[in-house]
Amino acid sequence: MPQLASPWYLLLLGLVPLLIWLYMRRIRRGQGSLRFASTLAFEGIRPSWTVYARHVLFGVSMFSLGLAVIALARPQKGTEAEEILTEGIDIVVALDASGSMKAEDFEPRNRFYVAKTVIGKFIEGLRHDRLGLVVFAAKAYTRCPLTLDYGVLLNVLENTKLGEIEDGTAIGNALATCLNRLRESRAKSKVVILVTDGVNNRGEIQPIDAAEIAKTLGIKIYTVGVGSTGVARIPQNDPVYGRTYFNMQVEIDEESLEKIAEITQGLYYRATDRPSLESIFEDIGNLEKSEIEVKTYTHYNERYHDFLTPALILIFICTLLGHSRFAKIP
Repeated sequence: MPQLASPWYLLLLGLVPLLIWLYMRRIRRGQGSLRFASTLAFEGIRPSWTVYARHVLFGVSMFSLGLAVIALARPQKGTEAEEILTEGIDIVVALDASGSMKAEDFEPRNRFYVAKTVIGKFIEGLRHDRLGLVVFAAKAYTRCPLTLDYGVLLNVLENTKLGEIEDGTAIGNALATCLNRLRESRAKSKVVILVTDGVNNRGEIQPIDAAEIAKTLGIKIYTVGVGSTGVARIPQNDPVYGRTYFNMQVEIDEESLEKIAEITQGLYYRATDRPSLESIFEDIGNLEKSEIEVKTYTHYNERYHDFLTPALILIFICTLLGHSRFAKIP
């Protein structure tokens, strides 16, 4: 942010219009004359361009004076820096990437696409909270560790695709992977957001066991079941008929998800469409607000030389030209 360290020097700018007025007054009154026996030899001769150029030199001199006055006011440009004195919340999102997330019961596309979009919007609303991403199907993988670099995180999220992991739903393993990322965290609040549309059917760790471990570590788990009620359409590529659809019964183990949230003092949510999923993440964001103590410092750099240097150069040039053919005859 720009500022002036000595703004009262700007009062000297009032000298500029005063000097211009005195200069114009002197021109109107005349500055002296020479007597000649006859002026016939000068008839038809027009004044040299240097006569008019002298006025330009005066204008440049006034402009230089203005620059010099601004330099005296010491313009400065400030750079702000923040020092975060308290840590925010550490959050790990566990995103289900099993085949059932292809179901197109969420607009405008499938569950997985909408979940990524809503999570991305949630990330954009963060400021001082670290967030990590775990993606799971039959196995669970950390796609991005806890970070404050939201740009990198959004890029990782965007590049996460369905079909990259063997199909299945290992909710227990996903939670264990999240807990492993959070167990050494020193944040005041540690949170896991589990987004899934299925029933645990793979993995070595049971979801309830993972929840008990989370409780011991002081980690809260919010569980989000995504999927409409009844049946959902899932696309498949047929080598003969091309893209076709089949109906799949929606199965969400709501009882287990509620139990996981209850054990860790979190909450269970059910999202049946995109607006409800957006509302859930907004609600979680409001529940997990943290007060961040931040000190802001502003470092100011002197910028007077940006005005003083051209002013001195212009004054030097005007002085040289004033002793050349632009000089006045006394």
